[in-house]
Amino acid sequence: MLRTLAVATLMLTALMGADWTRFRGPGGSGVSAEKGLPTTWSATENVVWKTKMPGFGASSPITLGDNIFLTCYSGYGVDADEPGDMENLKHHMLCIDRKSGKIIWDAPSKALLPEKEYSGMMKLHGYASSTPVTDGKNVYAFFGRSGVRAYTIDGKKLWTTEVGTRLHGWGSSNSPILADNLVIVNASIESSSLVALNKATGEEVWRAEEIDASWSTPLLVELPDGKKELAVSIRNKVLGFDPATGKKLWECESVQDYVCPILIANGDIIYASGGRRPLTIAVRAGGRGDVTETHRLWAVKTATKVPSLLYNDGLLHWVNEKGYAVCLSAADGEVIYKDRLSIEGRGDRVYASAVLADGKIYIVSRTGGTIVLAAGKELKELARNDLGDESVFNGTPVISNGQLLLRSDEYLYCIGKK
Repeated sequence: MLRTLAVATLMLTALMGADWTRFRGPGGSGVSAEKGLPTTWSATENVVWKTKMPGFGASSPITLGDNIFLTCYSGYGVDADEPGDMENLKHHMLCIDRKSGKIIWDAPSKALLPEKEYSGMMKLHGYASSTPVTDGKNVYAFFGRSGVRAYTIDGKKLWTTEVGTRLHGWGSSNSPILADNLVIVNASIESSSLVALNKATGEEVWRAEEIDASWSTPLLVELPDGKKELAVSIRNKVLGFDPATGKKLWECESVQDYVCPILIANGDIIYASGGRRPLTIAVRAGGRGDVTETHRLWAVKTATKVPSLLYNDGLLHWVNEKGYAVCLSAADGEVIYKDRLSIEGRGDRVYASAVLADGKIYIVSRTGGTIVLAAGKELKELARNDLGDESVFNGTPVISNGQLLLRSDEYLYCIGKK
């Protein structure tokens, strides 16, 4: 009887689909085991609902059961021609009903000022670029110099902790992750630090210094013996830490600058990419000291500068900011294909990271719609989809319950069968 109940529970969980509780879903991989996802859609086809947001943003939604959580900002920097008064800048944490798209609650907070002026690179993504994370009880969000904030599932603010007050012309973007009872955030821009906070109280537990020029979300890696290490990509290096104490364990030569893509892993092998001088590397976790000669498996001079990588079936995939679709062998870095996709728009075409499910790779461009590619060693385009939305799509898509959640500056869309 118990075995039958357990099997039924597993089947129901698989049918409902796993929650997407952090940036790029389980483990930050961007890969889902769900099947039956839509390949095509338009403004009138396969749109379950469309919801106007109370503000702009470049972060991604996350899901927890019937709830979607999403950040945005309002009051300043929503109009490139007339940005308004910075004194009115607010951050928002939203909860949205998964089935209807209705906003359940909106928790606004006044930004800690001064913020970076809305000009230059700030116009590309604004003031809400970090994706929240949930442990199933509370939701945690990072708003740069305004700090890390915790909310209950029903919208009550629990605490706010500042992790640094410096600013940068590119703004802030790193998303928080969870490790046991800790919220860990890469505050490279705000204080050149990697900071771990007690998720119940917001109190600082540890801080690692010299986290240089990094817009990359940290990664938890499980070693063959079951222990975990915390890795982060910074200028010139990938670093490994003990996630419980913040003790530095190892370092490996890596991307020289413009460190934006998050690390991904297959087992204990970590893949890093980025830089104006493109570089992608593979390094095995678990070493000590400088592991460049002992644990770095390969390095190739091709990369993605903004969007992150995908690992699938021995292959690394990405579509970079210029629209080049690239596939590498994860074993040795050999380039299997590299070809530029035709994507409308000026400047950088893609900021969102690709996601993968059911043999399909979904690439959301900034203004040219969504391209669907077949996963594999051959570059094969399956579909192009346009929602007729002239706002900018910077958010990485979410895979949830056989549907896709797509976020533009102004709207959140649920794509799939009703």
